[in-house]
Amino acid sequence: MQATTRTPGPTGLPLIGSMLDLTRDPLAAYLAAHREHGDVVRFTAGPPGLRVEFFMVFSPEGAQQVLATRAADFRKDNTMYEEVRLSLGNGLLTSQDADYQRQRRLVQPLFTKRRVDTYADAVALESAALVERWAAVPDGVVDAAEEMSRFALRAVARILFGTDVEEAIGAVRRSFPVLGAYVRDRGFAPVRIPRQWPTPGNREAQAAERELYAVCDGIIARRAGQESDDLLGLLAAARGEDGEQLDAAELRDQVLIFLLAGHETTATSLAFALHLLGKHPEHQKRAREEVEAVLGDRAPRAEDLAALPYTTTVLKEAMRLFPAAAVIGRRSVVDCEIGGVHIPAGSDVLVTPYVTHRHPGHWEDPERFDPDRFTPEREAGRHRYAWFPFGGGPRACIGQHFSMLESVLALGALLREFEVEAVDTEVPLGQAITLEARGPVRIRLTRR
Repeated sequence: MQATTRTPGPTGLPLIGSMLDLTRDPLAAYLAAHREHGDVVRFTAGPPGLRVEFFMVFSPEGAQQVLATRAADFRKDNTMYEEVRLSLGNGLLTSQDADYQRQRRLVQPLFTKRRVDTYADAVALESAALVERWAAVPDGVVDAAEEMSRFALRAVARILFGTDVEEAIGAVRRSFPVLGAYVRDRGFAPVRIPRQWPTPGNREAQAAERELYAVCDGIIARRAGQESDDLLGLLAAARGEDGEQLDAAELRDQVLIFLLAGHETTATSLAFALHLLGKHPEHQKRAREEVEAVLGDRAPRAEDLAALPYTTTVLKEAMRLFPAAAVIGRRSVVDCEIGGVHIPAGSDVLVTPYVTHRHPGHWEDPERFDPDRFTPEREAGRHRYAWFPFGGGPRACIGQHFSMLESVLALGALLREFEVEAVDTEVPLGQAITLEARGPVRIRLTRR
């Protein structure tokens, strides 16, 4: 296929291309590339012989093409997905083709709205425990990123493991940071040392995998033949039309992916929602008044989600500015064209919610925090892929209703009990498996 325009992109330095910019601050590099070169940009990075090339797609139209209308032409075959697959198994996030279709058939019934609404009690229980924990903080200052990670992990682990939550939580908290950093470093490395080599990094990651796998395998084995109404029990009992089911290894793979995707994304959304409300007391006041009118003194319930539209818009706007999936990677399997730019078969192609959510052609004053962008009327007039924190197309996140339910109910429970003030008004950001704060996200709490 003949490109209709010259392939745009930053040239970087003579020997290493854009490697320094991408290493120091990849998100800033993406924003600059969009500003200077347009909606589809080619990056090159690394020294000769080790140089990598990839394409960044910044427009909603391009994201829709990659994720939805031509989804079959863009596969999860890139290095980052391979590293996640090797460390955390071949669950819904990483599987493809027949494996993915089979898993989706078995798992989908557990994520219907009706089923997800039953998980609200676990969210309310962990929210109440967090309120109690925060009320005991001597100076009232907490790191929202750390606290929301802890909260979201406990909530998803309780939903997965039920009464076995405490057994699982320690292993997950020890292992996930190690494996997350390991996957990130290997995913972005120009040269990957074989995993079986006895390097310190490999040994540390292998020890984390062993601990994590042992805990999950132990719980799964102990549950064999037993019925339970937690998510693990429902996964074990799931049957396809022909009686097919997940075996023990597949159960573990799904559990690990749910633990990863089910806590990091929600934690990011909640942490930055609190951070933004702590900088904008007028929006915080409006959300609190809504929460108090709906909840009163009782615990939040699933049906409250529909009655908290402004609190929901706060979360959506936080996810616009700080999308947990800042970058979504694919690999093209055919020659194609996006935005007039030729993409050769075998190219790494990345769509970027972090940049698209700031696209000046679709968002007025894009850096401003404005929850009213997400009123039904304004959402209806916007391109479907101008905002896509949960991805899109046939591989859209299966847990997006659960994420919104958990985030809105938890935020409501916290705002009812505390006024929040941002201590750190600027937070440096980085890109790992998900968006991450490269510093504290401290907020000061005042009990109401």
